[in-house]
Amino acid sequence: MPDRLDLLVIGECVADIVRLPGAADQVHPGGSPANVAHGLARLGHGATLLTQLGPDDNGRLIREHLAGAGVEVRTDSATAPTPSAAVTLDDGGHAAYTFEIAWTLDPVILDRPPHHVHTGSIATVMEPGAATVLSAVESLRTSATVSYDPNVRPELMGDHDAAVRKVERCVALSDVVKASDEDLQWLYPGQEPEQAAERWLTTGPAVVLVTRGGDGALAVLPDGHVTVDALPTDVVDTVGAGDAFMSGTLHALASHGLLGADSRGRLRSLDRDIMTDVLCHAAACAAVTVARAGANPPDEAELKAALARC
Repeated sequence: MPDRLDLLVIGECVADIVRLPGAADQVHPGGSPANVAHGLARLGHGATLLTQLGPDDNGRLIREHLAGAGVEVRTDSATAPTPSAAVTLDDGGHAAYTFEIAWTLDPVILDRPPHHVHTGSIATVMEPGAATVLSAVESLRTSATVSYDPNVRPELMGDHDAAVRKVERCVALSDVVKASDEDLQWLYPGQEPEQAAERWLTTGPAVVLVTRGGDGALAVLPDGHVTVDALPTDVVDTVGAGDAFMSGTLHALASHGLLGADSRGRLRSLDRDIMTDVLCHAAACAAVTVARAGANPPDEAELKAALARC
C-alpha cells in the first residue's frame, strides 16, 4: 500500500435493529457511509467520517464502534436522536428496512483536505442535509477523487424524478460509482442495469461498478466490461455487503496508487488487469461480510485469506 491516505466519508450513521422471529432485538452499528468508513479503517486506512450522531445509547454505541476500528468521527452540532432502522431478514438472510431518520447536516470545517471523498445513500437525497453534502463534494473534488454509492432506499427517496436528478448530479461529480442492480432497476424501471451504468459512464465517472448479488459484479469502463464472480459463501445475512464491496474497491484503488486528484488521469485509463484485481478485492470483502451477522467487514488478514479463493 502507498503512504497512508486521508479518506473522508460523508454520510449517515444508522442503528440497525435486527429482528428475528422468536429472538430478542439485536442492535448493530450501521448506515451505508458509516459502514464504508469502518471497512476502510479495518483495512488500515486513515478514515474520517463526517456525520450526525445523537446524545443517546445508539449514538454512543456507533461512536465507540467506529472509534474502535480507528475511524475519526466528526459531527456537527445537531442533537436529534441517532437514526435507526428496523431490519427484518428473510430465510435467505436478505434484509428489508424500516427507517426512523432525519438528516440535517450543517457544514463542518475540516482540519486538512482529504485525498479521497466517498458519499452516498440517504445523505445525498434527504434534505436539508443533502445540500450540504453536495456542496462539500463540489468544493473538495478539486483536490480529491470522489466515489459515490446511491444505495437506494425507496421509502426515503421522495419523489422519484427528483431523486433521479439528485443521483445523476452525484454521479456526474464522481470518479468511481458503485450501484446494485436493484438500485438501477428502481432508478430506471424497465432498463437493463448494464445500460444504465453505460449511460452513467458518459456523464463523468472513470468507472461504474454494478453489484449483482450472487451473480457477481461488473465494471463498466470506456473500453468495455470486466466481470468477477461472487465467491462461494454460506450467507448469514446481506447487511453491509455492498458497503464492504465499496471499501474493498477503494482499498484496492489506493493500493494501486489511483486515489487523489493527482491520480485522476491514471484512474481514467484503468487497464483491465488492474480492474479485475480491484473487483476481486471488492468481492472478497463482500464475501467475508455476508458470512457473518451484521455489517462486519474484514480486516487485512481476513481479506488476504478471502482473496486466496478469488
